[in-house]
Amino acid sequence: MSKITAAITGVSGYAPEYIMTNKELETMVETNDEWIVSRTGIKERRILKGEDQGTSAIAIPAVLDLLKKTNTRPEEVELLICATTTPDFVFPATANIICAEVGAVNAFGYDLQAACSGFLFALATGAQFIETGKYKKVIVVGADKMSAIVDYTDRATCIIFGDGGGAVMLEPNTEGLGVQDSILKSDGTGAQFLHMKAGGSRRPATAETLARREHYAFQEGQQVFKFAVKGMADVAAEVMERNHLTSEDIAWLVPHQANKRIIDATANRVGVGPEKVMINIQKYGNTTSGTIPLCLWEYENQLKKGDNVILAAFGGGFTWGAMYLKWAYDPK
Repeated sequence: MSKITAAITGVSGYAPEYIMTNKELETMVETNDEWIVSRTGIKERRILKGEDQGTSAIAIPAVLDLLKKTNTRPEEVELLICATTTPDFVFPATANIICAEVGAVNAFGYDLQAACSGFLFALATGAQFIETGKYKKVIVVGADKMSAIVDYTDRATCIIFGDGGGAVMLEPNTEGLGVQDSILKSDGTGAQFLHMKAGGSRRPATAETLARREHYAFQEGQQVFKFAVKGMADVAAEVMERNHLTSEDIAWLVPHQANKRIIDATANRVGVGPEKVMINIQKYGNTTSGTIPLCLWEYENQLKKGDNVILAAFGGGFTWGAMYLKWAYDPK
């Protein structure tokens, strides 16, 4: 009997309509377009507008489009994992809201939180359910509404983040395609450099935490940059080395879109040129769990069956990881 691997058989994405440009940010904080672009590579980002709109409002259209593209009936879906740092609620899980709205009545769902590495961790988790033969149709979502936790008076963070996300379908494959290997890591000692101070059970919301603006993302940029460059680049190189892959073997590097300089450092470390690197940070900024699926969605028509693809991410906590997969289908 052939070995079962978990293959991505479809991908979709969604970005809110509203575009926040660097020019608009100039009216909010002391910054300018040249400063932002030179340090991050970001020119604009999408913002989810409207009342009562959470991360599920980004995920639902992506999942509905994914179901259509893969010719899948909602009731066929057996599991949906939603990677997000900005769930609609503490509970219920955003995954459950998505399942209800798209009609995935036979699926169970749960959220996975690993900051910017969330989609990668969720993809590796979903793959296990396919590889064991437990399930045949698993949807993995990566989506975030970062504008909900960004302080637009803090130029260190507000220039970076945007809203968006995507979803992939995982199904069994016996051709040797799909997920081949992954390396996932975390180090809680890095929490002090990238976190949200209040809003959890340790520091519930109070008038004082609100007054101190502790319900927004906090980042020490230099420390995060240093750790991200080393962590993401090293683990991408490690997954290639242990699978005997050279830079010539790689069709695409799909890095988390945190910062153009971190992306460039990772590409240099694994030896691939810019023509092999998926980049859309200039349009969307850092959408946290959404960056990798957004890249796969935008570059889907350039991916070919059998392509060797390396995914790499780094996030708060710290969390980081890399995955090697073989793309399972040609452009439609």
